[in-house]
Amino acid sequence: MLTISQLAATAGVTVRTVRHYHHVGLLPEPERDASGYRRYSAQAAVDLIRIRTLADAGVPLARIDALLHAQPTEFASAITEIDAELQRKIDQLTEYRGRIAELDSGERLVLPPDVVAILDRMRGLGVSDLRVRLERDSWILMQALDARAMPQRIREKNADFDDPETTRLYLACDQSVDWNPNDPRLDRLIDDLDAWEIEYERDRDQPASRKLVISRISEASPAWQRILDALAHRAEQRRTAGHRT
Repeated sequence: MLTISQLAATAGVTVRTVRHYHHVGLLPEPERDASGYRRYSAQAAVDLIRIRTLADAGVPLARIDALLHAQPTEFASAITEIDAELQRKIDQLTEYRGRIAELDSGERLVLPPDVVAILDRMRGLGVSDLRVRLERDSWILMQALDARAMPQRIREKNADFDDPETTRLYLACDQSVDWNPNDPRLDRLIDDLDAWEIEYERDRDQPASRKLVISRISEASPAWQRILDALAHRAEQRRTAGHRT
């Protein structure tokens, strides 16, 4: 015969758990003996182990009570159903784990594959993690504000990285992130970028969504802020001169 502590230890549960099973009617509570103690039989230990095993498998306590009083064939059928449900949960969790392993900072959850491919391409070119994160955030903003522009922008971005000079300038900008805004190297970089914008006709008016994307990038670096301000100023000067002629 077992005390409640010995019974709990046998089944690998706490005394509090045993008392809870008494309270909900899953495990009968024996009468006290002549010494005033409750003594549990080996059958009680077997029943408690069955209850704990079913509970650990996620079976509701109300269903456990029915299973404990079921006929052997009925019990076996119910166990088969429980096993199948556990397998479905395992398969679902396995799928979730696979998806999580592919997230790459969450970008695959919120961005289309073509954009994720661009981010991967940037990593392959040696673009910094900061710039890749900003690029990811920029695509998220664009998708939310102007999703119809996404296909065209994807084509333009891939074309940019197909062009050696564009890629060179992109990497140069990436390297300038920590420069002092008054660094003379920025003057040369601004000149190169301005010439690129003229050649590729990139100083046309930008939609509101694009302006928000640019502001997200400029927030990350005073040097980048100076580059963007200087390019915007030069583009505005060209537009003003064009209107006068």
